[in-house]
Amino acid sequence: MPPNENALSHIVLVVDDVPENLSLLHDALDEAGHTVLVATNGEAALQRARQSLPEVILLDALMPGMDGFEVARRLKADFTTQHIPIVFMTGLTETEHIVAAFAAGGADYVTKPIRPAEVIARIAAHITNARQMRQARSALDAFGQATVAVRAADSRIVWQTPLARTLLNTYFANPETVAPEELLAWIAAARRARGEGREPASLLISEGNKRLLASFHDRTGDDEWLVVLREENDASAVESLISAFRLTQREAEVLYWVVRGKTSKDIGDILGSSPRTVDKHLEHVFEKLGVETRTAAANLAMGRMRGN
Repeated sequence: MPPNENALSHIVLVVDDVPENLSLLHDALDEAGHTVLVATNGEAALQRARQSLPEVILLDALMPGMDGFEVARRLKADFTTQHIPIVFMTGLTETEHIVAAFAAGGADYVTKPIRPAEVIARIAAHITNARQMRQARSALDAFGQATVAVRAADSRIVWQTPLARTLLNTYFANPETVAPEELLAWIAAARRARGEGREPASLLISEGNKRLLASFHDRTGDDEWLVVLREENDASAVESLISAFRLTQREAEVLYWVVRGKTSKDIGDILGSSPRTVDKHLEHVFEKLGVETRTAAANLAMGRMRGN
């Protein structure tokens, strides 16, 4: 059956060293509307996976040379292929082997002898999940979100948006696949704070007048945490206040330092003005924001600076 337009987006890579298994699965998956790629050994599987980026991989656990467990570990260590769900095919049903399959990065397993209908049902669920995750990532990319998913157990970056990669490289010279120690420490501290009913601190690192802030977005899986990063600096924050509230440069600077918790005297020292002049600017700020107190002004400004 020639692949139709929809099937082209359902690419399944089948890895098995037994020709009969490959033939059985190829025919069943092709009839179900999938585009099927095959590999008969570990090295070929790695090459095919990197080139074609299938939506799911059916992987034989026991093969001569590089076995399926090692293939899975290498796929999960490669940033290009680590997002692809792996379904192990195995005749080994002992608990230790099942545990080994999941430890190597498997998302699911089916037992031999292979039942094509079961395999098709299993991979359909993983294809749907993979598509939903890809759509979510594409949306984050499109909106310029700096978002990173971290698996805290082994410090791995499961995936990250382009902006997140840029920020991590800028602040930590970070490799593609391993989360920086500072981010792991922040995740651990933030998890403790949440467990104690406290709001996690947002500051991840500060360099001069620039700050990298972090916040939890969601938990994506077992010990996988979705973290949103945001760079903040004095100049950009002031510009955002000018734009949001039609303030003058000096009014925006005063409001910015109010948000940072500074007193009128502190702000006067920073800006080279008297406390009286600062208070005069604040009166104009209150009027433009429609508030009456420093706290109300700070809360309103903070929300706008965070993009709310």
